[in-house]
Amino acid sequence: MGHLWIPDIPVGEKILRSVVIYLFILLAFRFTGKRQVGQLTPFDLVVLLILSNVVQNAVIGNDNSLGGGILGAVVILALNWLVVEVTYRFKPAQRLMEGTPTLLVHNGRCVDKHLERERINIEDLRAAIRRAGLADLHEVRFAVLEENGQISVIPKG
Repeated sequence: MGHLWIPDIPVGEKILRSVVIYLFILLAFRFTGKRQVGQLTPFDLVVLLILSNVVQNAVIGNDNSLGGGILGAVVILALNWLVVEVTYRFKPAQRLMEGTPTLLVHNGRCVDKHLERERINIEDLRAAIRRAGLADLHEVRFAVLEENGQISVIPKG
C-alpha cells in the first residue's frame, strides 16, 4: 500500500520536471497566439490534446504513484498561482506573459501586417465586426485584438 502513495522518483526531480514542463507550455502558448479556449478550432483542440499526452511522461517520469501525481499537480497549480500573482502585481510581467493589444482595423482599413502576424483571416475579422452590430468594414473606426484573444470593435462616429 505504501507504493501507492510514495513517488517512485525523488521529490526534487518530480518538482523540477513539473516546473520545466509548466514553463515550457506556458511560453509555448504565449508565443503561438492570442486565441481564447472558446475560440479553439478542432485542429487547435487536437494539438492541445496531443501535446498534453506528449508531455505527460516528462512530468511523471517512471512514477505512477498517487503521491507523485498529486505532487506534480500541486506544483503546477502553485506555479500557475504564482504566475497570476506576478502578472497582476507587475505590469511589465503582464505585458511579457499576456502581450499587448494589436490594432487590426484603423478608420475602415485593415492593418494587413498585423492581421498576418496574428494569423487572423479577413473572414474571422468580418465575423467579429458583425457580432459588434456593424455590417461593413468601412463602419469601423478601430478593431483591436485584445490580450485575451477577443476582438473589440469601435464604430465610427
